[in-house]
Amino acid sequence: MSLPIKHDLTTIYILSCAVAILMTVASVSSLLHPERVYQTADLVRALATNDALDLLVGLPMLLGSMLAARRGSFTGLLLWPGALLYVLYNYLPPLLCVPRGAVFGMELALVAVTAYATVALLVAIDGAEVRKRLVGAVPNRTAGGVLAALGTLTLARVIELAIRGASISSAEIALSVTDLLMSPLWIIGGVLLWRRASLGFAAGLGLLFQGSMLFVALIALLLAQRSSLKDLLVVAAMGLIVFVPFGLFARGVARSRS
Repeated sequence: MSLPIKHDLTTIYILSCAVAILMTVASVSSLLHPERVYQTADLVRALATNDALDLLVGLPMLLGSMLAARRGSFTGLLLWPGALLYVLYNYLPPLLCVPRGAVFGMELALVAVTAYATVALLVAIDGAEVRKRLVGAVPNRTAGGVLAALGTLTLARVIELAIRGASISSAEIALSVTDLLMSPLWIIGGVLLWRRASLGFAAGLGLLFQGSMLFVALIALLLAQRSSLKDLLVVAAMGLIVFVPFGLFARGVARSRS
């Protein structure tokens, strides 16, 4: 069965390879010279661990999904936008809060290319054909409700912090701005999926993939920080809210080929 695409994906493969190279160079540079890149001890503590997670989680996500799509995998195609969104989510905070230094231009290019590649990929996917294949095969209402709830809760947290006027670090401000930009995508994607819109089916698995891997990265971060077992269990339980619909959706996508 051929992939549901409207036109050739060669340019998007090239852009995604450029993203993979840029994120590797940026993250390795930050790991080797954290003080030079982040310039303050607070930013090193807040962001340095994420560089390792970007290489251990984000890079395999991106390469694995795009290579699977290259080999004709329907699942890989739908995971690919989520991998790009994961990269975008993780590289926006340092771009927003780190003083301009050695890797600023690289991270600016990385964010710009990733955003463009994500939009171009979603435009290239034939949403109507994806919807035709997946209607009745995936739990679109459950998945859509989870995505909309995740986005709403994230947005509510950002608004609550702004209203309360809490004193937070520059890294936390940058993360809040990133959440402010990303949460509407989860809400809109969830609503479209709930309503069985073509774009909702095209983006749904990717958004669930992004959300699931953000929880995986958060659990890994807590382990690296030697957080309490209680904190780990709470985050893992919260992650299940996304992991379960992601798994069910992915299973439905895989079965739709048979």
